[in-house]
Amino acid sequence: MRSQSLTRIGEVAAEPWNALAGGYPFLRHEFLAALEDTGCASPRSGWSAQHLLLYDEQGLAAAAPLYRKSHSWGEFVFDFAWARAFEQQGLAYFPKLVCAVPFTPASGPRLLCRPDLPAAALRLELLRALRAQAQARQLSSVHALFLDEAGRAACAEEGWLLRRDCHFQWHNRGYRDFAEFLEAFSAEKRKKARRERRRVLEQGIEFRTLDGTQLDAAMIERVYAFHALTFLRHGHNPYLNRAFFSQVARDLGPSLIVKLALSAGEPVAAAVFFRSEDTLYGRYWGAAADYHSLHFETCYYQGIDYCIAHGLKRFEPGTQGEHKIARGFEPAFTWSAHWIADATLRRAIGAYLEREGSAIEAYASAAEAHAPFRRGELNEPLP
Repeated sequence: MRSQSLTRIGEVAAEPWNALAGGYPFLRHEFLAALEDTGCASPRSGWSAQHLLLYDEQGLAAAAPLYRKSHSWGEFVFDFAWARAFEQQGLAYFPKLVCAVPFTPASGPRLLCRPDLPAAALRLELLRALRAQAQARQLSSVHALFLDEAGRAACAEEGWLLRRDCHFQWHNRGYRDFAEFLEAFSAEKRKKARRERRRVLEQGIEFRTLDGTQLDAAMIERVYAFHALTFLRHGHNPYLNRAFFSQVARDLGPSLIVKLALSAGEPVAAAVFFRSEDTLYGRYWGAAADYHSLHFETCYYQGIDYCIAHGLKRFEPGTQGEHKIARGFEPAFTWSAHWIADATLRRAIGAYLEREGSAIEAYASAAEAHAPFRRGELNEPLP
Protein backbone atom coordinates (compact mmCIF):
# COMPACT_ATOMS: atom_id res chain seq x y z
CA MET A 1 0.00 0.00 0.00
CA ARG A 2 1.00 3.60 -0.57
CA SER A 3 0.98 5.93 2.44
CA GLN A 4 0.33 9.67 2.55
CA SER A 5 0.48 12.25 5.33
CA LEU A 6 -1.87 15.25 5.22
CA THR A 7 -1.46 18.60 6.95
CA ARG A 8 -5.18 19.36 6.53
CA ILE A 9 -8.19 17.06 6.40
CA GLY A 10 -9.31 19.18 3.43
CA GLU A 11 -6.54 17.59 1.34
CA VAL A 12 -8.65 14.43 1.05
CA ALA A 13 -12.17 14.38 -0.36
CA ALA A 14 -15.02 13.99 2.11
CA GLU A 15 -16.71 11.01 0.45
CA PRO A 16 -13.88 8.43 0.68
CA TRP A 17 -12.92 9.59 4.19
CA ASN A 18 -16.51 9.35 5.43
CA ALA A 19 -16.83 5.88 3.89
CA LEU A 20 -14.17 4.83 6.41
CA ALA A 21 -15.49 6.89 9.35
CA GLY A 22 -19.06 5.57 9.13
CA GLY A 23 -21.64 7.12 11.42
CA TYR A 24 -19.32 8.15 14.26
CA PRO A 25 -19.84 11.93 14.17
CA PHE A 26 -16.47 13.09 15.51
CA LEU A 27 -14.46 11.50 12.72
CA ARG A 28 -16.70 12.74 9.95
CA HIS A 29 -14.78 14.85 7.48
CA GLU A 30 -17.13 17.75 8.28
CA PHE A 31 -16.33 17.71 12.01
CA LEU A 32 -12.54 17.58 11.56
CA ALA A 33 -12.72 20.24 8.85
CA ALA A 34 -14.70 22.52 11.18
CA LEU A 35 -11.98 22.16 13.83
CA GLU A 36 -9.17 22.83 11.39
CA ASP A 37 -10.76 25.47 9.14
CA THR A 38 -11.69 27.67 12.10
CA GLY A 39 -8.27 27.41 13.76
CA CYS A 40 -9.44 25.47 16.80
CA ALA A 41 -7.13 22.59 15.86
CA SER A 42 -4.18 24.22 14.13
CA PRO A 43 -0.40 24.56 14.49
CA ARG A 44 -1.01 27.81 16.36
CA SER A 45 -3.12 26.00 18.97
CA GLY A 46 -0.60 23.15 19.21
CA TRP A 47 -2.52 20.70 16.99
CA SER A 48 -0.61 20.20 13.72
CA ALA A 49 -2.48 17.77 11.48
CA GLN A 50 -0.46 14.81 10.17
CA HIS A 51 -3.36 12.56 9.16
CA LEU A 52 -2.13 9.17 7.94
CA LEU A 53 -3.75 7.61 4.86
CA LEU A 54 -3.13 4.28 3.16
CA TYR A 55 -4.11 3.70 -0.48
CA ASP A 56 -4.51 0.56 -2.55
CA GLU A 57 -5.41 0.20 -6.23
CA GLN A 58 -9.08 0.98 -5.44
CA GLY A 59 -8.34 4.22 -3.59
CA LEU A 60 -8.39 5.14 0.09
CA ALA A 61 -8.09 1.92 2.09
CA ALA A 62 -7.34 3.01 5.66
CA ALA A 63 -6.68 6.15 7.68
CA ALA A 64 -5.92 7.47 11.15
CA PRO A 65 -6.64 10.99 12.47
CA LEU A 66 -3.22 12.17 13.59
CA TYR A 67 -1.80 15.34 15.11
CA ARG A 68 1.68 16.43 16.10
CA LYS A 69 1.29 17.94 19.56
CA SER A 70 3.47 20.49 21.35
CA HIS A 71 1.52 20.10 24.63
CA SER A 72 -1.04 17.77 26.25
CA TRP A 73 -4.03 20.10 26.58
CA GLY A 74 -7.36 19.15 25.05
CA GLU A 75 -6.67 15.40 25.07
CA PHE A 76 -8.41 14.31 28.33
CA VAL A 77 -5.91 11.47 28.82
CA PHE A 78 -3.49 13.04 31.23
CA ASP A 79 0.23 12.42 30.74
CA PHE A 80 1.75 15.50 32.38
CA ALA A 81 3.70 13.32 34.82
CA TRP A 82 5.17 11.41 31.88
CA ALA A 83 6.40 14.67 30.36
CA ARG A 84 8.10 15.57 33.66
CA ALA A 85 9.75 12.13 33.79
CA PHE A 86 11.19 12.68 30.31
CA GLU A 87 12.49 16.09 31.33
CA GLN A 88 14.16 14.64 34.43
CA GLN A 89 16.00 12.18 32.19
CA GLY A 90 17.13 14.97 29.88
CA LEU A 91 14.79 13.82 27.10
CA ALA A 92 12.21 15.76 25.09
CA TYR A 93 8.63 14.50 25.44
CA PHE A 94 7.25 17.09 23.03
CA PRO A 95 6.50 17.05 20.21
CA LYS A 96 4.58 13.77 20.21
CA LEU A 97 2.03 12.18 17.89
CA VAL A 98 -1.60 11.82 18.99
CA CYS A 99 -4.13 9.68 17.15
CA ALA A 100 -7.31 11.29 18.42
CA VAL A 101 -10.10 13.77 17.81
CA PRO A 102 -9.13 17.15 19.30
CA PHE A 103 -11.04 18.20 22.44
CA THR A 104 -13.30 15.11 22.23
CA PRO A 105 -13.23 12.52 25.02
CA ALA A 106 -15.69 10.16 23.30
CA SER A 107 -14.77 6.56 22.54
CA GLY A 108 -14.91 5.44 18.93
CA PRO A 109 -12.87 4.17 15.99
CA ARG A 110 -9.38 5.59 15.52
CA LEU A 111 -7.98 3.10 12.99
CA LEU A 112 -10.32 3.45 10.03
CA CYS A 113 -10.61 0.73 7.40
CA ARG A 114 -12.60 0.36 4.19
CA PRO A 115 -15.38 -2.18 4.77
CA ASP A 116 -14.39 -4.49 1.89
CA LEU A 117 -10.85 -5.05 3.24
CA PRO A 118 -9.51 -7.26 6.07
CA ALA A 119 -9.79 -4.80 8.95
CA ALA A 120 -7.60 -6.60 11.50
CA ALA A 121 -4.56 -6.67 9.19
CA LEU A 122 -5.11 -3.06 8.11
CA ARG A 123 -5.23 -1.82 11.69
CA LEU A 124 -1.87 -3.42 12.39
CA GLU A 125 -0.46 -1.82 9.24
CA LEU A 126 -1.73 1.59 10.40
CA LEU A 127 -0.13 1.14 13.82
CA ARG A 128 3.20 0.18 12.27
CA ALA A 129 3.01 3.20 9.99
CA LEU A 130 2.30 5.46 13.00
CA ARG A 131 5.29 4.05 14.84
CA ALA A 132 7.52 4.38 11.76
CA GLN A 133 6.47 8.00 11.36
CA ALA A 134 7.47 8.76 14.97
CA GLN A 135 10.79 6.95 14.58
CA ALA A 136 11.63 8.72 11.32
CA ARG A 137 11.06 12.08 13.01
CA GLN A 138 12.75 11.01 16.27
CA LEU A 139 9.64 11.75 18.32
CA SER A 140 9.16 10.49 21.85
CA SER A 141 5.86 8.65 21.49
CA VAL A 142 2.55 7.96 19.78
CA HIS A 143 -0.75 7.99 21.68
CA ALA A 144 -4.09 6.60 20.47
CA LEU A 145 -6.88 8.01 22.64
CA PHE A 146 -10.43 6.84 23.41
CA LEU A 147 -10.14 3.66 21.38
CA ASP A 148 -12.96 1.38 20.45
CA GLU A 149 -12.62 -2.35 21.16
CA ALA A 150 -11.13 -3.17 17.75
CA GLY A 151 -8.49 -0.47 18.09
CA ARG A 152 -7.61 -1.57 21.60
CA ALA A 153 -7.15 -5.18 20.45
CA ALA A 154 -4.88 -4.10 17.60
CA CYS A 155 -2.73 -1.98 19.91
CA ALA A 156 -2.45 -4.85 22.37
CA GLU A 157 -1.32 -7.18 19.58
CA GLU A 158 1.36 -4.68 18.57
CA GLY A 159 2.63 -4.42 22.15
CA TRP A 160 1.53 -0.85 22.86
CA LEU A 161 0.95 0.09 26.50
CA LEU A 162 -2.76 0.08 27.34
CA ARG A 163 -4.31 2.56 29.74
CA ARG A 164 -7.84 2.50 31.10
CA ASP A 165 -10.00 5.12 32.74
CA CYS A 166 -13.58 5.17 33.95
CA HIS A 167 -16.42 7.34 32.79
CA PHE A 168 -20.19 6.91 32.96
CA GLN A 169 -22.71 5.85 30.33
CA TRP A 170 -26.45 5.41 30.17
CA HIS A 171 -27.86 2.28 28.52
CA ASN A 172 -31.31 2.00 27.00
CA ARG A 173 -32.90 -1.29 28.02
CA GLY A 174 -35.94 -0.77 25.85
CA TYR A 175 -37.65 1.83 28.04
CA ARG A 176 -40.97 3.11 26.73
CA ASP A 177 -40.56 6.45 28.49
CA PHE A 178 -38.67 8.19 31.29
CA ALA A 179 -41.17 6.98 33.90
CA GLU A 180 -40.43 3.35 33.05
CA PHE A 181 -36.69 4.07 33.30
CA LEU A 182 -37.19 5.48 36.82
CA GLU A 183 -39.15 2.38 37.81
CA ALA A 184 -35.83 0.51 37.84
CA PHE A 185 -34.58 2.83 40.62
CA SER A 186 -34.95 2.15 44.31
CA ALA A 187 -37.84 4.09 45.84
CA GLU A 188 -35.58 6.64 47.53
CA LYS A 189 -33.48 7.33 44.41
CA ARG A 190 -36.59 7.53 42.23
CA LYS A 191 -38.10 10.11 44.58
CA LYS A 192 -34.93 12.24 44.44
CA ALA A 193 -34.80 12.16 40.64
CA ARG A 194 -38.45 13.18 40.35
CA ARG A 195 -37.91 16.00 42.81
CA GLU A 196 -34.93 17.24 40.81
CA ARG A 197 -36.95 17.37 37.62
CA ARG A 198 -39.88 19.02 39.40
CA ARG A 199 -37.65 21.81 40.74
CA VAL A 200 -36.73 22.80 37.20
CA LEU A 201 -40.40 22.92 36.17
CA GLU A 202 -41.28 24.97 39.25
CA GLN A 203 -38.81 27.63 38.10
CA GLY A 204 -40.88 28.01 34.92
CA ILE A 205 -38.23 26.53 32.64
CA GLU A 206 -39.22 24.79 29.42
CA PHE A 207 -37.15 22.98 26.80
CA ARG A 208 -36.84 22.99 23.04
CA THR A 209 -34.91 20.47 20.98
CA LEU A 210 -33.17 21.80 17.87
CA ASP A 211 -30.80 20.21 15.41
CA GLY A 212 -28.15 21.92 13.31
CA THR A 213 -30.54 22.61 10.44
CA GLN A 214 -32.79 24.63 12.79
CA LEU A 215 -30.12 26.91 14.24
CA ASP A 216 -29.97 30.39 12.77
CA ALA A 217 -27.05 32.77 13.32
CA ALA A 218 -28.66 34.42 16.36
CA MET A 219 -29.31 31.09 18.07
CA ILE A 220 -25.78 29.85 17.35
CA GLU A 221 -24.50 33.03 18.94
CA ARG A 222 -26.52 32.34 22.10
CA VAL A 223 -25.44 28.71 22.30
CA TYR A 224 -21.79 29.61 21.80
CA ALA A 225 -22.00 32.32 24.46
CA PHE A 226 -23.35 29.80 26.99
CA HIS A 227 -20.53 27.38 26.12
CA ALA A 228 -17.81 30.04 26.39
CA LEU A 229 -19.16 31.30 29.70
CA THR A 230 -18.68 27.88 31.29
CA PHE A 231 -14.98 27.94 30.46
CA LEU A 232 -14.50 31.56 31.48
CA ARG A 233 -16.12 30.94 34.88
CA HIS A 234 -13.43 28.34 35.53
CA GLY A 235 -10.64 30.67 34.43
CA HIS A 236 -10.03 29.10 31.01
CA ASN A 237 -10.49 30.19 27.45
CA PRO A 238 -12.79 27.92 25.44
CA TYR A 239 -11.13 25.46 23.08
CA LEU A 240 -13.78 26.10 20.43
CA ASN A 241 -14.67 29.38 18.78
CA ARG A 242 -17.85 30.88 17.36
CA ALA A 243 -16.90 30.01 13.79
CA PHE A 244 -16.62 26.31 14.69
CA PHE A 245 -20.20 26.23 15.96
CA SER A 246 -21.47 27.87 12.77
CA GLN A 247 -19.58 25.53 10.46
CA VAL A 248 -20.43 22.32 12.29
CA ALA A 249 -24.12 23.28 12.46
CA ARG A 250 -24.13 23.94 8.73
CA ASP A 251 -22.16 20.86 7.68
CA LEU A 252 -23.30 18.18 10.17
CA GLY A 253 -26.92 19.35 10.39
CA PRO A 254 -29.07 16.63 11.98
CA SER A 255 -26.10 15.06 13.81
CA LEU A 256 -25.87 18.17 16.01
CA ILE A 257 -28.52 18.38 18.74
CA VAL A 258 -29.17 21.31 21.08
CA LYS A 259 -31.35 21.16 24.17
CA LEU A 260 -32.37 24.75 24.84
CA ALA A 261 -33.70 25.80 28.25
CA LEU A 262 -36.07 28.78 28.20
CA SER A 263 -37.48 31.00 30.91
CA ALA A 264 -40.41 33.20 29.87
CA GLY A 265 -39.48 32.35 26.29
CA GLU A 266 -35.88 33.53 26.61
CA PRO A 267 -32.92 31.10 26.35
CA VAL A 268 -31.15 30.75 29.71
CA ALA A 269 -29.06 27.60 29.14
CA ALA A 270 -28.13 25.08 26.46
CA ALA A 271 -26.55 21.67 26.17
CA VAL A 272 -24.94 20.58 22.90
CA PHE A 273 -24.96 16.93 21.84
CA PHE A 274 -23.92 14.94 18.81
CA ARG A 275 -25.53 11.70 17.75
CA SER A 276 -24.85 8.64 15.65
CA GLU A 277 -27.40 6.01 14.64
CA ASP A 278 -27.38 4.43 18.11
CA THR A 279 -25.50 6.75 20.50
CA LEU A 280 -25.92 10.24 21.93
CA TYR A 281 -22.78 12.13 22.97
CA GLY A 282 -23.01 15.01 25.42
CA ARG A 283 -20.35 17.62 24.70
CA TYR A 284 -20.89 21.26 25.76
CA TRP A 285 -23.02 23.10 28.29
CA GLY A 286 -23.56 26.59 29.61
CA ALA A 287 -26.09 28.75 31.47
CA ALA A 288 -26.65 32.47 31.89
CA ALA A 289 -27.35 32.16 35.63
CA ASP A 290 -27.50 29.61 38.43
CA TYR A 291 -30.79 27.68 38.42
CA HIS A 292 -31.45 24.85 40.86
CA SER A 293 -30.90 21.41 39.24
CA LEU A 294 -30.82 22.90 35.73
CA HIS A 295 -27.45 21.36 34.84
CA PHE A 296 -28.67 17.85 35.73
CA GLU A 297 -31.91 18.32 33.81
CA THR A 298 -30.40 19.86 30.67
CA CYS A 299 -27.31 17.70 30.33
CA TYR A 300 -28.56 14.34 31.66
CA TYR A 301 -32.31 13.91 31.99
CA GLN A 302 -33.08 15.70 28.73
CA GLY A 303 -30.48 13.53 27.00
CA ILE A 304 -32.03 10.36 28.42
CA ASP A 305 -35.47 11.56 27.28
CA TYR A 306 -34.07 12.11 23.79
CA CYS A 307 -32.52 8.63 23.64
CA ILE A 308 -35.74 6.94 24.72
CA ALA A 309 -37.84 8.94 22.25
CA HIS A 310 -35.47 8.21 19.34
CA GLY A 311 -34.54 4.63 20.21
CA LEU A 312 -30.84 5.30 20.83
CA LYS A 313 -29.05 2.54 22.72
CA ARG A 314 -26.41 4.50 24.60
CA PHE A 315 -25.69 7.95 26.00
CA GLU A 316 -22.15 9.13 26.73
CA PRO A 317 -22.49 12.43 28.63
CA GLY A 318 -18.77 13.30 28.77
CA THR A 319 -15.90 12.86 31.21
CA GLN A 320 -15.73 12.75 34.99
CA GLY A 321 -18.53 13.16 37.48
CA GLU A 322 -19.63 10.68 40.12
CA HIS A 323 -22.82 12.75 40.30
CA LYS A 324 -23.91 10.97 37.12
CA ILE A 325 -24.31 7.68 39.03
CA ALA A 326 -27.37 8.85 40.95
CA ARG A 327 -28.99 9.82 37.63
CA GLY A 328 -28.78 6.31 36.18
CA PHE A 329 -25.38 6.35 34.47
CA GLU A 330 -23.16 3.30 34.90
CA PRO A 331 -19.36 3.03 35.01
CA ALA A 332 -17.64 2.00 31.78
CA PHE A 333 -13.98 1.79 30.84
CA THR A 334 -12.33 4.02 28.27
CA TRP A 335 -9.05 2.98 26.68
CA SER A 336 -5.95 4.58 25.26
CA ALA A 337 -2.76 3.02 23.91
CA HIS A 338 0.77 4.37 23.99
CA TRP A 339 3.96 3.61 22.10
CA ILE A 340 7.00 4.99 23.94
CA ALA A 341 10.29 5.10 22.04
CA ASP A 342 12.67 5.07 25.03
CA ALA A 343 12.88 1.52 26.44
CA THR A 344 13.66 2.56 30.02
CA LEU A 345 10.78 5.01 30.27
CA ARG A 346 8.50 2.57 28.45
CA ARG A 347 9.09 0.01 31.21
CA ALA A 348 8.56 2.60 33.94
CA ILE A 349 5.31 3.86 32.39
CA GLY A 350 4.13 0.28 31.85
CA ALA A 351 4.65 -0.52 35.54
CA TYR A 352 2.76 2.63 36.50
CA LEU A 353 -0.15 1.73 34.21
CA GLU A 354 -0.49 -1.69 35.86
CA ARG A 355 -0.86 -0.04 39.27
CA GLU A 356 -3.18 2.64 37.92
CA GLY A 357 -5.31 0.03 36.14
CA SER A 358 -5.94 -1.87 39.37
CA ALA A 359 -7.02 1.37 41.06
CA ILE A 360 -9.36 2.24 38.17
CA GLU A 361 -10.98 -1.20 38.32
CA ALA A 362 -11.53 -0.83 42.07
CA TYR A 363 -13.03 2.63 41.52
CA ALA A 364 -15.41 1.34 38.84
CA SER A 365 -16.58 -1.50 41.07
CA ALA A 366 -17.17 0.89 43.97
CA ALA A 367 -19.09 3.27 41.68
CA GLU A 368 -21.26 0.44 40.40
CA ALA A 369 -22.19 -0.42 43.97
CA HIS A 370 -23.70 3.07 44.37
CA ALA A 371 -25.96 2.83 41.32
CA PRO A 372 -29.58 3.85 42.02
CA PHE A 373 -31.11 0.71 40.53
CA ARG A 374 -32.95 -1.88 42.57
CA ARG A 375 -30.97 -5.00 43.33
CA GLY A 376 -31.19 -7.46 40.46
CA GLU A 377 -32.39 -4.90 37.91
CA LEU A 378 -29.15 -4.88 35.92
CA ASN A 379 -27.57 -8.04 34.63
CA GLU A 380 -25.02 -6.71 32.16
CA PRO A 381 -21.30 -6.63 33.08
CA LEU A 382 -19.24 -3.45 32.80
CA PRO A 383 -18.71 -2.55 29.11
